[in-house]
Amino acid sequence: MKHYDLLLIGAGHAHLGVLRRWALVERPPGRIALLSAGPVAWYSGMLPGLLAGRHRPEDCQVELQALCRAAKVELLISPVESLSAAQQQVQLADGQTLNASWLSLNVGAQIATPEQHGDAMHLLAVKPFDKFLTGWQQWQAMPEPMAILGGGAAGVELALALALAGKVPQLALFCAGHLLDGLSAGVRLRALGHLRQRGVWVREDCPISRIEDDCLFSGDEPVWRGQRLLLASGAKAFAWPAHSGLGCDENGFVLIAPTLQSYTHPTIFAVGDCASLPGARKSGVYSVRQGPVLANNLNAALRGLALKRYRPQRQSLALLATGDGGALLDWHGHSAGGRLFGRWKDFLDKGFIQRHRL
Repeated sequence: MKHYDLLLIGAGHAHLGVLRRWALVERPPGRIALLSAGPVAWYSGMLPGLLAGRHRPEDCQVELQALCRAAKVELLISPVESLSAAQQQVQLADGQTLNASWLSLNVGAQIATPEQHGDAMHLLAVKPFDKFLTGWQQWQAMPEPMAILGGGAAGVELALALALAGKVPQLALFCAGHLLDGLSAGVRLRALGHLRQRGVWVREDCPISRIEDDCLFSGDEPVWRGQRLLLASGAKAFAWPAHSGLGCDENGFVLIAPTLQSYTHPTIFAVGDCASLPGARKSGVYSVRQGPVLANNLNAALRGLALKRYRPQRQSLALLATGDGGALLDWHGHSAGGRLFGRWKDFLDKGFIQRHRL
């Protein structure tokens, strides 16, 4: 069994920020490793641009080996099979067992999937990204009508990108509530206008309860028939954190304190989409902002120093790509759109990638 002073599990946005900080400034003492399911970290904000043909796959990913080498952190590549919070042990899919004095989880979440009966409809989730891209290439060999499940930023951006690129003969978008719920009414109306202009059929307040063969049902009402469903719906927690003994909320996300520590196991930190903290949304923006606090607290934990508190920002900037090089902006209830904001989004996205290519 390998023992580490600190084991970073998952290559999410916060952990990338921690590694970058340690590469530029002295890292804390001890044996430290990053455990990742794959050799690269994908940046989700550039996925719509990739599908629209505006980015290449290599533009949207960070090579972990180079970043870990710069941060003097060991890179381990294997999916997690299980975790024992009490013993601080991680069981890997390749059979290895790891032990650590301190753990930090930044593993994200999976995509929620409706109950399915029959296999006539093929489902493709936007995560994990490498699996999604493989499936998408297969779909593109024989284009067919398709539905997208999810009315958040990811679903809207994907629908706009695919409709503009003409890669889907007919496209429908289903939302459980209002489109872009939580953003301003102005950006919602702008998005609806773009979607309708490009021929996307939008169905709001239509939660999908189940899939029967090739038909989507909302309650007992059949609402769409086809063979391809793209899943960009809400976050669903992985099963293993809840099974580990960590205290989790009713949805399986790890309950954390403002110091980003687990309430039940303070030697385990959790950030990003896998964690539950009042005021922190399931969004990459919040995970990125947690990075500096997490880096400070991991350093403090290994040195026996006092920890800082993370305070979620009340407002966050939202930039939604429209697929044509433009973007929609939402900030403090105000909305706007156009090429200027698309260039701004590209600048921020590419800047994130470049910052972590040390």
